[in-house]
Amino acid sequence: MTTPDLFADAAAGPVGHWHQHADVVVLNTDVLTALATVPDGLATLVISSPPYNIGKAYERQVTLDQYLAWQSTIIPELIRILARSGSLCWQTGNYVEAGEVFPLDLYFYPLFKKAGLTLRNRIIWHFDHGLHASKRFSGRYETLLWFTKTDDYVFNLDPVRVPAKYPGKTHYKGDRRGQPSGNPLGKNPSDFWAFLQSQWGDAVWEIPNVKSNHPEKTVHPCQFPVELVERCVLAMTNPGDWVVDPFGGVGSTNIAALKNHRKSIGIERDEAYCAIARDRIRQFQAGTLKLRPMGKPVHQPTGQEKVAQRPLAWDEVGETDHGTDQPR
Repeated sequence: MTTPDLFADAAAGPVGHWHQHADVVVLNTDVLTALATVPDGLATLVISSPPYNIGKAYERQVTLDQYLAWQSTIIPELIRILARSGSLCWQTGNYVEAGEVFPLDLYFYPLFKKAGLTLRNRIIWHFDHGLHASKRFSGRYETLLWFTKTDDYVFNLDPVRVPAKYPGKTHYKGDRRGQPSGNPLGKNPSDFWAFLQSQWGDAVWEIPNVKSNHPEKTVHPCQFPVELVERCVLAMTNPGDWVVDPFGGVGSTNIAALKNHRKSIGIERDEAYCAIARDRIRQFQAGTLKLRPMGKPVHQPTGQEKVAQRPLAWDEVGETDHGTDQPR
């Protein structure tokens, strides 16, 4: 492993070890080894999407009990580096074994609860694209568990408010009758969010996952969208705070933090992913990195596109066969 020279400011590029004067750090090593170098209480936000133990190229699949035992060795270190006013966001999907689905957030909750953290929200991240299942409904959402270390935590609502559905609504009784009842900056987006048109809506976090046509796509098979991290960074930290991602992948957390004037540490054992992360960070600093703007409407087909139209071949063969040999 090659460690780059130390840079003390973000403009110079990412550094290869933690330093109090660095703004962005990429650590190419094992997660526990890296966390041991991070000072107590440094991070205002710890956020990550850990490996799901489903046999991706970057992980070795083990039993669910072995996987949770491994994660249990990491959690105390995450809590140690978390500031008293800090938050921990753990984004998870499903572990699947022999066709049975195990929702990982249900297994992680008691681990973090036993460690003394308090759950503030269980957030749904909805996306439209992914693998099509043939023996169950296709999965199109994952969950993000937001915990805090104490009751005195950072939470900035204004940067993440969404436009109200009825901004002209008024109080109907009392001394303020006839006056606007909402907030001019918008409403609280709730814990079940949607991106509808240009708004931060009130249903689910509807953010495209990073697939082939996504502007942020790299070789990583399960890439974290910068947009998903960014709203947690805005709501749960202040400028100048540290954000730590213990499974940093290709640097999406580093970029979300840097974009919003926060400092960051990304930990990743895969050297190739670290190289991509450093390159993406330098591209962002140079203003050449392609990013999906936060809050951009999810694409809705007009019906005129060829791919959005019913294939004529389906009508030529008559009534569609819904047997098991048909594609899902």
